[in-house]
Amino acid sequence: MSFKALILWCILLGLFHLSLGAVRHYKFDVEYIFHKPDCIEHVVMGINGQFPAPTIRAEVGDTLHIALTNKLFTEGTVIHWHGIRQFGTPWADGTASISQCAISPGETFHYRFTVDRPGTYFYHGHYGMQRAAGLYGSLIVDLPKGQKEPFHYDGEFNLLLSDWWHTSAHEQEVGLSSKPFKWIGEPQSLLINGRGQYNCSLAASLINTTLPQCKFRGGEECAPQILHVDPNKTYRIRIASSTSLASLNLAIANHKMVVVEADGNYVQPFAVDDIDIYSGESYSVLIKTDQDPKKNYWISIGVRGRKPNTPQALTILNYKTISASVFPTSPPPITPQWDDYNHSKAFTQKILGLMGTPQPPNYYDRRVLLLNTQNLVDGHTKWAINNVSLTLPSTPYLGSIKFKLNGAFDKRSPPENFSADYDILNPPVNPNSNIGSGVYMFQMNQVVDVILQNANVLKGKNSEIHPWHLHGHDFWVLGYGDGKFQPGDEKTKFNLKNPPLRNTAVIFPYGWTALRFKADNPGVWAFHCHIEPHLHMGMGVIFAEAVQNVKEIPREALACGLTRKMFMNKKHK
Repeated sequence: MSFKALILWCILLGLFHLSLGAVRHYKFDVEYIFHKPDCIEHVVMGINGQFPAPTIRAEVGDTLHIALTNKLFTEGTVIHWHGIRQFGTPWADGTASISQCAISPGETFHYRFTVDRPGTYFYHGHYGMQRAAGLYGSLIVDLPKGQKEPFHYDGEFNLLLSDWWHTSAHEQEVGLSSKPFKWIGEPQSLLINGRGQYNCSLAASLINTTLPQCKFRGGEECAPQILHVDPNKTYRIRIASSTSLASLNLAIANHKMVVVEADGNYVQPFAVDDIDIYSGESYSVLIKTDQDPKKNYWISIGVRGRKPNTPQALTILNYKTISASVFPTSPPPITPQWDDYNHSKAFTQKILGLMGTPQPPNYYDRRVLLLNTQNLVDGHTKWAINNVSLTLPSTPYLGSIKFKLNGAFDKRSPPENFSADYDILNPPVNPNSNIGSGVYMFQMNQVVDVILQNANVLKGKNSEIHPWHLHGHDFWVLGYGDGKFQPGDEKTKFNLKNPPLRNTAVIFPYGWTALRFKADNPGVWAFHCHIEPHLHMGMGVIFAEAVQNVKEIPREALACGLTRKMFMNKKHK
C-alpha cells in the first residue's frame, strides 16, 4: 500500500469512527426523595437521589443507552428527551400511551437513541404531571471534537429553569379533574437549577418585600448556584425552561445578551436586555464580562403572561476579582409588566434562522387549523382543540397503528378546521365539548401547515399564552398575527425566507401562530401545549406519519393493553 493510500485509509477510518460516535451508558433510578428546593422540605421526584436529575452530556453522533428503573412503588413513569427527534427510534420518545407503555414499578426500560444535532435540550417525565413533581434534567449535545460553533466563547454555564408548588403533583391532578374544578394556583417559587428561596430574599435590603434577608452558611440545598466569571471574557449561557406553568423572563444586570441558539438551532445573533422563555423552549445567549470587575451583578427571573404571585428567582454573576459573598448594591432587574405582550412579541419576532438554516418548502400539501378553547365535558373544565379534548388510550398508538389493531382508539379523523363564525374574542356560546383519542394521519414527506388559533377562555374576558411543543420534528415558524387567522394572512405575514426552526412555539392571547413541518419521521408524535395542567386537561393532538415504515419496536415498549394481548396470543399459538 502506498503512503498516500495509507493516509487516505486512515482518514476514512477516522470518519467512520466519527460517524458511529460513542455509546454512552446511564443507569437511572426514578424515585421520590426528600429535598428542599426552595428551603422548605418536600417530597420531590429525582433520579439517582438527585434533584434536578443528572445532566447528560454527549456529542453529535453518540448513542445514548439509558436503563431507566421505576422505583416509585405505586405509579408508572416514562422520560421524554425533549428536542431529540428520534429518527429511527420513535419508541424511545418517552410518551406514555403514545410511543410506549408506562414503565411499571420495579421494571426497567432501556432507551436507546442517537443524538444527531448539537444544542441545548432537556429531559422530563411525560406521565401524569410528573414534570411538576420535579422529574427533569438537562441534556447538552456538543459538536464533535475538532468542530467549532459559529460563535466564540471562553466558557459556559447551564441554567435549567422551573417552577415549584407546595402542593403535590397528585393533589394538583385531583383538583384539575374534580367537579367543581380546583385550579393549581400560581407557583410558590421559581427555581434556577432546582434552587429557589421561598421564605427569604437574596435582595431583601434592596427591594420592597416583607421577606427577611437570606443568610446562607454554604451547602444548603436551596442556596443559589453562583456564576463565577473572569473579567473581559465571553460566556455562553444555556437556558432551558421545564416550567409546569410559568412563562419567564431572564435578565442580567448591566449585561447585554446576544441570542445565538433557539431549541437546538442557530439563529441570527441579536442583542437584548432580557429574554422571554416559555415552557419547553431553550436558548443560548452570549455575554461579555466587560463591566466593573469590583462589583457583582444580579441574574433575575420573573413571571410573564400571568399576573404574578411569585417572587423573582435570583442568583449572582460573580466577577472572580471580588468575593462571591459581596452582594450587588443595586436592585435586581425589574421583570417587564406581566401583560406587556408587545414586549414579548418584539422579542419573539427577532428570532430568525441563521444563514444556512434549511428553508421551508414554498407550499404545503395539507393545512390543519387548530382552535384552542376552554370548555366543559360533563361539567368538568377541559381544554379542547377544535372542540375535542384529548384523552389517551390504554394501548400506545405506535403499537396499535403499526399492527393495525381494532378498538384501540377512535378511528374517526379529528376535525381539521373550526367554524368560520366562531367568535374568538368572547367565551364560547356553547361551552360543551367532547373527549376524543383520534389521530391526524400524514403521508411520508407530506408538507404540513399548522395554524394555531387562540381564543377567549370559558368565563370572563381573557386569553392565555400557550407554548406548543412538537415531538419528533422541528418546524419552521412562519409567522404570527393578532385576531383570527384569515386566508390572506399568508401573503403578508408569512416569512419563507429565513424563518427559525424550533420545536416549541408560542401563541399569544387572541392571536395565531403558523408553523410548517415535513412529515419525514415515521412514528406517532404528540403535539401539545407544554403547560403541564393544560395538557392534563386535554390540550393536545396526535400526529402519525408513515407508521408502516417503522422498523422493529422493542416488545418492552408495548407490553400493555391490546399489544400485550397480541404478544401473549402469539406466544401461546
